[in-house]
Amino acid sequence: MQRAAALVGRRCGPGAPGPWGRRRSSAAAGASALQVRPARGRRERILTPESMNPQVKAVEYAVRGPIVLKAGEIELELQRGIKKPFTEVIRANIGDAQAMGQQPITFLRQVMALCTYPNLLDSPSFPEDAKKRARRILQACGGNSLGSYSASQGVNCIREDVAAYVTRRDGGVPADPDNIYLTTGASDGISTILKILVSGGGKSRTGVLIPIPQYPLYSAVISELDAIQVNYYLDEENCWALDVNELRRAVQEAKDHCNPKVLCIINPGNPTGQVQSRKCIEDVIHFAWEEKLFLLADEVYQDNVYSPDCRFHSFKKVLYEMGPEYSSNVELASFHSTSKGYMGECGYRGGYMEVINLHPEIKGQLVKLLSVRLCPPVSGQAAMDIVVNPPVPGEESYEQFHREKESVLGNLAAKAKLTEDLFNQVPGIHCNPLQGAMYAFPRIFIPGRAVEAAQAHKMAPDMFYCMKLLEETGICVVPGSGFGQREGTYHFRMTILPPVEKLKTVLQKVKDFHMTFLDKYA
Repeated sequence: MQRAAALVGRRCGPGAPGPWGRRRSSAAAGASALQVRPARGRRERILTPESMNPQVKAVEYAVRGPIVLKAGEIELELQRGIKKPFTEVIRANIGDAQAMGQQPITFLRQVMALCTYPNLLDSPSFPEDAKKRARRILQACGGNSLGSYSASQGVNCIREDVAAYVTRRDGGVPADPDNIYLTTGASDGISTILKILVSGGGKSRTGVLIPIPQYPLYSAVISELDAIQVNYYLDEENCWALDVNELRRAVQEAKDHCNPKVLCIINPGNPTGQVQSRKCIEDVIHFAWEEKLFLLADEVYQDNVYSPDCRFHSFKKVLYEMGPEYSSNVELASFHSTSKGYMGECGYRGGYMEVINLHPEIKGQLVKLLSVRLCPPVSGQAAMDIVVNPPVPGEESYEQFHREKESVLGNLAAKAKLTEDLFNQVPGIHCNPLQGAMYAFPRIFIPGRAVEAAQAHKMAPDMFYCMKLLEETGICVVPGSGFGQREGTYHFRMTILPPVEKLKTVLQKVKDFHMTFLDKYA
C-alpha cells in the first residue's frame, strides 16, 4: 500500500513525466492547473420560476394554502410569547380527525401493532381475532413483514377482503379482486386514473367535469395534467343537490373548446355535505351513459351520513341494479379511504379504487403506471384491510369495536346538527343541513365596504374575511373561493371535528367575530 502511494506520488508530482514522457516543470504544472480550473462567477440557476413546469405553478390547493401558512406563522408567534387575543390556533381547515382529538379505533390499532411488531403475537394482551387478522396479512407479505414491497396493485389477500367488503356493502353485487387497486389514500387513486384519462390537444383536449363547490384536489390535478376543468354548479337553494340539467348545460358549453370525457362526483359531498338520493344517482349514470362519460365516484365519506332522511347509495350498486345495458357499458372508478368515516386514520395513507368496465389493454397500462411508484405503503394497505374486514358478531372484539364506531359516528351526527343550528342563528350566515361528511360550508354576507377593503389588499372577499377571523380569533377555516362558488356568493369551509365543547367555543367566536365584522364594514 505504501509503495503504491509512493508511486502515485512520484507520478503525480511537479517533476513527473508528462503524457508523452517529457518532464513538466512546477510552473508548467501550475499553469495547467489554472487552465483546468478557471475562475468563474456565480452561474445562473437552472430551475427558476420562469423555467419551472408551468402546470405545477398553476396548481392551487386551498386546504393547505395561504391561510394555513399564516396560521403556522401565528402559532410560532404564540410560542415566542407574542400576545394575541387568543391562546391557541384552532385548525378547523382540514378533516384530520385524530389531530382534533378523536381517539383511534382500538381494534385497528391492535392489528397494526401486531403487524408492525410480530413478537406481540405471543402476548396475552391482544385478542385472538386481532392476531388472526395480523397473521393473515403478514403471511401475504414478502418475508412475513410489512417492511417488504407488495405487488403494485396491492397485497392480494387485502384486495380480496376489499372485494368481499364491496359485495357485502352492495347487497351481493359481485366485486372482482382483480378490479381492486390499493392506493396511497383515495387522492392517489384519483390522480392516477385522471392521469391515464387525459389526452388530446386543442379542442380535443380532455375536459373533466367537477362539482362547484369542489374538493381542491380535483382542480389541482387537472391543472397539473393541463386538462380542461369543466364546472357544474350544485344547487345551494336545494341543499346542494346535483341537477342533471346543469350537467347538460356544462357539457354542451364545454364541447366548444374541449372534449368532455370525465365526470367527477363527490358523495357525500365535500365541502357541501349533501348526500345524493338514489334517483339522482340513476339520473347521473344515465347521463354518463348517454354522453359517453367516464365516471369517477369519490365515496370516502360513505360512513358519514347523519340525516335520518338520507342513506348512502354506492354508484357501483345503483349501476348494476339499472341493468346490463348500463352495468356492462358505463366505465366507473370508485374510491374509498382509511382517512375519513369513523376511522380517521389519515396518516396511514390507506385507500383503494375499484375500476369496472375498463378496456383490457388499458388495465395493463394502469398496472404499468402504478408499478412506477412500486407499491402503496404496505402499512396503509394493512389499515385498509382492517377497515373492510372489521370484527363481526361472535368475535371477541366485536362489542368494543361496535361501541367505539357508533360513538364516533353519533358524536359527528350531533355536532353536524349543532353546527347547522348555531350558524343559522347568526344574522348574515346561512348553513344548509349537514347531511353527511365532516364539514359545514355556510354562506356568509360580506358588506360592500369589506369587499372594497379586500380588493385593496388584493384578496378575494372571503379570503379577507377568513384572514381577519384567523388574526382576531385564532380560528383557521378555508375561504369558499378555494373550492369554487357562484359569482357574488361567499362561503367558508369549517370542519365539525373538534370535541363538542371546543366546537361550541369555535361557533360562538365565529358568531361574535361575524357581528363585529358586519358592524365595522356596514
